[in-house]
Amino acid sequence: MAYNGYAIDADNYPDAEAIIRRLNALIRKPVYSIRPEALEDYIENYFNKKCQKSKEMTDTAKSVIPGGVEHNLAFNYPFPIAIAKADGNKLYDVDGNEYYDLLQAGGPTVLGSNPPEVREAVIDLLNTCGPSTGLYHDFEYKLAKKICDLVPSVDMIRFLGSGTEAAMCAVRIARLKTGHKNILKMGGAYHGWSDQLAYGIRIPGTKGMLSHGVPGFIFKHTDEFFPGDLEDLEKKLKKHKHDGGTAAVFLEPVGPESGTRPVTKEFVQGVERLAHRYGALLVFDEVVTGFRIGLQGAQGFFGVDPDLTIFGKVIAGGYPGAGAVGGHKDCMAYLGAGLDNQNLKGKKIHKALCGGTMSASPLSTCAGYHMICEIERQNACEKAGRMGDRLTKGLQESIRKHNLPFIAFNQGSICHLDSVGTMHFAINWKRLWEVPKILKQTSVRQAEMEHMGAAYMAEGLVTLAGSRLYTSAAYTEEEIDDVIARFDRVFANCGRIKTDIDKK
Repeated sequence: MAYNGYAIDADNYPDAEAIIRRLNALIRKPVYSIRPEALEDYIENYFNKKCQKSKEMTDTAKSVIPGGVEHNLAFNYPFPIAIAKADGNKLYDVDGNEYYDLLQAGGPTVLGSNPPEVREAVIDLLNTCGPSTGLYHDFEYKLAKKICDLVPSVDMIRFLGSGTEAAMCAVRIARLKTGHKNILKMGGAYHGWSDQLAYGIRIPGTKGMLSHGVPGFIFKHTDEFFPGDLEDLEKKLKKHKHDGGTAAVFLEPVGPESGTRPVTKEFVQGVERLAHRYGALLVFDEVVTGFRIGLQGAQGFFGVDPDLTIFGKVIAGGYPGAGAVGGHKDCMAYLGAGLDNQNLKGKKIHKALCGGTMSASPLSTCAGYHMICEIERQNACEKAGRMGDRLTKGLQESIRKHNLPFIAFNQGSICHLDSVGTMHFAINWKRLWEVPKILKQTSVRQAEMEHMGAAYMAEGLVTLAGSRLYTSAAYTEEEIDDVIARFDRVFANCGRIKTDIDKK
């Protein structure tokens, strides 16, 4: 096995094309999910009896918070679970129930939740400086230098408040650097929720259909290409060559939605080649993969050299203020503070509009610096990846045991458990008559994802939407085996179910 410090065994990189074929087959099959009677039993005997404080708290919160929670990650069927404590690979809710943490706050806690090495450093900072002053703190340099030393493509870095802000900033840098107008992104990928990048999200081909509240004209210079399809990418690059050029090609390196629709190494390397051939910057979105796939990010594993890299989540060590854009000096020259308007050759240039009062706060940079140092010291990326491999293998065996059509695969510590293929649909605008059927299919299957997530939760497993699982270095082999046994109990209660999409 060749991990070499990465989360992915280079000798066993997932066969993306084979997985895609299996996912194509999955969405043509009837829906298999947790049986209705088993789901009802979980709701009655677990949620209604053992999670009463969570329900009371989130019901009360609905009076002042739309939906009762502040982020989609926190929504769970039949109601959100309120967490009181996080420690290593475990979460504890307000009712005292214990869970294995496979959500990992959406990915950043590679060491596990609330690691003491980071917590103690943050407490010391709070006792001295406090969380924010609005002025410079030395941890800004320490974190920036650490990232620049580890990621070869990053000569300079600018910290921001979120991955969404970092993506917005990358767009502006790319347009200033290239003089081009258009932005190309991979269909289905998520690069935050800013207006112009909220395009083609979740399902390839949706364009602006899922971006409610964003006027259509905003997307005049945003386009999507189909994941894994270099011919489609080049077709779009050629098209935009004659209407303002392409400023940047945005890419989630393991595939859209953190690899839910995986892509090949050859595709990733081909995107780099095509972007540069047509004068565009390659922007790697490493919000999830950065310091999870490896200390050099997914770009190190794939052997590519992006012009700009978007970071998030782990950059603040799981604390607030998690965003950054970094890259080559000639690109980062288009950022700066104050009256600095000189590029590397002394020529006056316009600087990209970029703000954020709480960006690079002492709190976020202190936490991020110590988190990344600990990830490096503990070889956490590889450890978490080995646990992901063990989990995936166990899930695959359990799926075969229960003769289910589910699909389990992973890119290191990013694991996928697809029971219904909700996000594997795509919209072909040459076959518009299929759109209503696709939207109905995804709606029904989304509901079954939530039902599966509820069953996992009742078995003490916190997942991301019942379909994505993150492992951390805090897990042991014995604990992973216990996790697999809990999934197995859910699978034993699954079977084909009747849904509205079965009706002719």
